[in-house]
Formats: sequence, C-alpha cells, structure tokens
Amino acid sequence: MGVPVRRLWVAVLCGYLAFGATLQALPTYVPERFGGGALESGTAVGIAFLATACARPFAGWLADAGWSRPVVLAGGVLAAVGGLGQMVAPDLVVLLAARLVMGAGEAALFSGALPWVLAGTRMSQRGRLAGWFGLSMWGGLAAGPVIASLVGDHRVWWVVVGLAVSSAILVSTTRADANRVEPLVRIRRVRDLAPAGVPLPGATIGLAAYCYGTVAALLVLRLRADDIAVDHVALTVFAAAFLVVRFVGSPLVDRYGGRTVAVWTVALEIVALVGLAVATGPVSALVFTALAGCGMALVYPACVSMTLDRVRGLRPGVSMGVMTSFWDLGVMVAGPLGGLVAEQAGFEAAFFVAAGFAAACVVVCAVFLRPRPAASPR
Repeated sequence: MGVPVRRLWVAVLCGYLAFGATLQALPTYVPERFGGGALESGTAVGIAFLATACARPFAGWLADAGWSRPVVLAGGVLAAVGGLGQMVAPDLVVLLAARLVMGAGEAALFSGALPWVLAGTRMSQRGRLAGWFGLSMWGGLAAGPVIASLVGDHRVWWVVVGLAVSSAILVSTTRADANRVEPLVRIRRVRDLAPAGVPLPGATIGLAAYCYGTVAALLVLRLRADDIAVDHVALTVFAAAFLVVRFVGSPLVDRYGGRTVAVWTVALEIVALVGLAVATGPVSALVFTALAGCGMALVYPACVSMTLDRVRGLRPGVSMGVMTSFWDLGVMVAGPLGGLVAEQAGFEAAFFVAAGFAAACVVVCAVFLRPRPAASPR
C-alpha cells in the first residue's frame, strides 16, 4: 500500500501554517494583552522550540518503528490544543505553557511524518525527498506570518486553531494500516537517540537557527522601534524570498553538496543581518530582509544532505529528528537571548550578535564538516 505522501505534506503544512502565524501574532499579542516587552515576546516565541527540540528525537524513534500515524495525529491535536490555549490564556504563564504544548505538537507532526514518507523511498532518493517534504514545514513557517498579517491580530487565533484541527483531520482520514507497526527498539544509551553522524550538521543548523529566531522574534519590534513603517510586511517579504530560493535553489544541494551550499548561503545571511542592524529606511530594511530569507532558504536541505551522508541513511527518523532539534534549540535560545540583548543594548546589537552566530556557523561547516570518505566495499 502506498504512503499518502501528498496528504501528509498538506497535513504538516497546515500545522506549520498555524505555528508560523503565531510568530507574526505574538510580538504584538504579548505586549498588548500582557504588557510584556522584547524579552517576554522573545521568550514566548522561543519557548515553543524547547518542547519541539525535546520531542523530535522521540517522535522519530516511534516513527522508525512504524508508529508514524498515531504520532502525527497526536501532533495535530496538540497543535490545536496549544493554539486554543494561547487564545484564551489569562496570563503570560499559561500562554508559555500553551506554547510548549504547541511546540510538542509541531515536533510530532513533522518528525513523525518524515520517516513515514521515507520508508518507501530508495536510499539514493532520500535526501532530495526529505528536502522536498521539508517544504511542508518551512513553507508553513514562512507563509504563516503572511496569513496572520492578512487576518489581523484578533482573529488570527481562530485561524491557528482551525489550521491545526485541519491537520489532525487529514491524518485521521488516512487508512489505519497505511504503515506497518513493529516492536520498538529499546533506548539503552544516548547514542540510540543521537546517532554519531548527527552532531556536526546539527551544530551547523543550530547556529543558523539563531539567526532565524532573531528575525522571527525581533524584526517586527526592531522596525517599530525605529518607526520604519514596513513592520506589517517584513516577515511576508522574508517568506517570499525564502520560498522562491527554496524552490529554485534546492537542486544546488545535489549539484554542489550540502557543505558548500551551507557555507555560501549562511555567508549571505551574515550580510543580511548586519544590514538589518544598520538599516534606517524602508527600502534598505526590506532589501536586507529579503536577503535574510534567501540566506536561510537552503540551510535545511543542505543539513539533511550532510546528515544522511554521515549516518549512511540509517534510522532516518531519529537522525532527522535529532538534527532538526538543533534548529529548534537555536531558535529557542534566540528568542529570550535576543530579547535580553535588545533590551540592554538595543535592537542593532541583537542583530549584530545574530550575525556572529552566523559567522560561527560558517566556521563549523567549513572547517569541521569535511566530506566523509565513501565506505570501502567488503
């Protein structure tokens, strides 16, 4: 029986459209409803990624054993519950708890669905398919803020809940025997949840994620603070540039290799972040925002390629889950740390710090991530 790839793609997209919409809504929602500043807004954005980072390896572990369908279904339900919790939260503590619930749901959605999709794919095609399927997640994160801008801050939470419920419905209507359940492999040591080839690609995507987290949590606030009147379209511009480059540029990963693509695109991200730190007008702000989207677009497929190469395609659910958890950790740190830097030293300093993280990412990728030699035949 074939894997319902298209249905899963749409289900993950719906879940991440909901998640992405909250990234646009929270920088306004937190100050207006709870009186918080940059630190509180950044924490609200970033804390969801803590739950996502912790849940991804376990979701991948269950999915590798054939439990993808219940994991992905639970992800949609948790995302809906988390969205509803954010809408009705009476205080910041409850909002943060709801963000954790939603983050765990998003982890289950993608990290449960990806091994389900890869299960019926030849080894030589897994890297490209993983990159394509990743568009469901990254497309949602990129386009979700656009939806939030169009809908408006007060109605966006109903849209968030509706999208997450749609995701759960799509998964629940797949056939129960669409994937085969096998006995779970026991977790005896850390390596069972963190394969040896994952940490370096993980460090690469984690450092790059700090840059994305800074843009997601602080760009709108930075533009408003300096009266640069493009705050309502900035994340939309970021999303458009991101999606165009992902669609057009993904074949570059197969042609030049993940390491080369990561080095050059993250180098572009450094330029973009420095530009956002010093931008003084709407044109320059939008140009550097678009460059930031371009710089982030190919980081994930590049790291997928490097990870699958280093683990030889074994246990893709756990490997992809752990690698993507590094991304979540980077975004999680960027929210509160970037917000703290912004409050203490200004938004410009926060974006300069993000540029430093991008520079560290280039160093890790260029110096430490040498291509692994091919395995010798036996």
